[in-house]
Amino acid sequence: MEQRTFNISQSHLHAAGCQPSLHCICDTIFETGRKKRIRNSLKPTWKEITVDFIMRTKIHGLKFIFSSDKSKPQRVIWVLAFFVCISLLMTWSWNRIFYLMSYPAVTKIYMVWAHNMSFPAVTFCNKNVFRVSNLTKDDLYHSGYWMDLLYPNHTVMERSLSILKDSHKQGLLSLLDFKNYTPPPDYHVNTTEMMGRLSHQLEDMLLECRFRGETCTYKNFSTIYTRYGKCYTFNSGLDGNPLLTTLKGGTGNGLEIMLDIQQDEYLPVWGETDETSYEAGIKVQIHSQDEPPFIDQLGFGVPPGFQTFVSCQQQLLQYLPPPWGDCKSTPIDSEFFSTYSITACRIDCETRYLLENCNCRMVHMPGTSTVCTPEQYKDCADPALDFLVEKDNDYCVCQTPCNMTRYGKELSMVKIPSKASAKYLAKKFNKTEQYIGENILVLDIFFEALNYEKIEQKKAYEIAGLLGDIGGQMGLFIGASVLTILEIFDYLYEVFKDKVLGYFMRKKRPQRCQSDNLVISVSLNPCD
Repeated sequence: MEQRTFNISQSHLHAAGCQPSLHCICDTIFETGRKKRIRNSLKPTWKEITVDFIMRTKIHGLKFIFSSDKSKPQRVIWVLAFFVCISLLMTWSWNRIFYLMSYPAVTKIYMVWAHNMSFPAVTFCNKNVFRVSNLTKDDLYHSGYWMDLLYPNHTVMERSLSILKDSHKQGLLSLLDFKNYTPPPDYHVNTTEMMGRLSHQLEDMLLECRFRGETCTYKNFSTIYTRYGKCYTFNSGLDGNPLLTTLKGGTGNGLEIMLDIQQDEYLPVWGETDETSYEAGIKVQIHSQDEPPFIDQLGFGVPPGFQTFVSCQQQLLQYLPPPWGDCKSTPIDSEFFSTYSITACRIDCETRYLLENCNCRMVHMPGTSTVCTPEQYKDCADPALDFLVEKDNDYCVCQTPCNMTRYGKELSMVKIPSKASAKYLAKKFNKTEQYIGENILVLDIFFEALNYEKIEQKKAYEIAGLLGDIGGQMGLFIGASVLTILEIFDYLYEVFKDKVLGYFMRKKRPQRCQSDNLVISVSLNPCD
């Protein structure tokens, strides 16, 4: 039979109030066991814990279900009411969770007033790329095919000759005679240099310039190349120049320029192609300094013979990235641009497209790759880019940036010159009245008011809203709160402690043995 050994020290005997003797030792053992049995009998069982939880919990209706004071029909009614409320609570909670997982967003639009505002960048280009008076025989020989003047074998097109004979372009006609012309053997066409040299120069076009009433000159503009050739940007912020600001809205508080578009310098139209332009005037784009101009796609036209008023309003747009929105929040993956914008993305994409298909880039495209020759422009670059812009909708897919600035515009025009001012302007610029009406334009760009519109996309529903909704419905249906949830966890902990931990503790506890098999080992000091 199993024997149990008790080691009882002298301190245990002193605590029991007896002297070291066998009788005292036995009394001590039995007294200790009795106290443990009493302590164990005082511990509540899981059933008692459950009853206590039901009676003191703040969950409405639960105590009436198990109350002995209620009749059976009453308890059934309370059971039905309780489970209906639980079902409604769960349905509403799942509805709110699914709504949160749909990532809803709302758009807010509001107006913000400011004491001063940065003036936008203003880029403009003459609709004519090459000035006739600047063309040389070498230019025509190597670029005449690009200009639709010559065949690829450098012979003059008959339609070009007939048009020139009926026009005042006799000087150009003489340049097209290549009978006794021998091209220089080492001549190499530099498309960038040629375009810069043959384009309309700002110092010749700009007649007057004012910003906020103060005079400005062509030196306040920076040069930039686009598909229209050499263009000019006011307030670009490049070369360390600070951005100009305006303190008031309305005309006279922005940029006002008078330009001579020099129609007499326009290259004649020989026929109808994809690149044929029938317009006279300039193309203008108002844009942020953080994005390059994309004037051939986003610009608006300004005709000669009119003063054009452009009333602007700045718009700040803030979008959300996925999954709430569809904007691009990551930096641009480009070797040409540091700041992402739709314009930068499209120019970068067009550059890569031409490099893949034509092994060259256009003059206005960024990078250090080889610039297309006039023949490559005519045979590959222009057709490929036209196809990409007009028909290929899959190659250049650019996401909206999460933060962008754009400018809303309202245009109005008045005819110039008036009969009263025609003679004065003709005398002032040493031109004829007809020339003034056909070539002079005035562009006035200003802020409508010293405010900007903020369009902001925000999350319509977040975790805080979910918790608030569920908490409110818990209070409505079952009268519960966050602390009630803590009560439930406390109850589960007590049950776990009684059922699981108690099971292992009882398993380790040794069984009671008969007294005749009891072996007592006593460690005592020698008696005095």
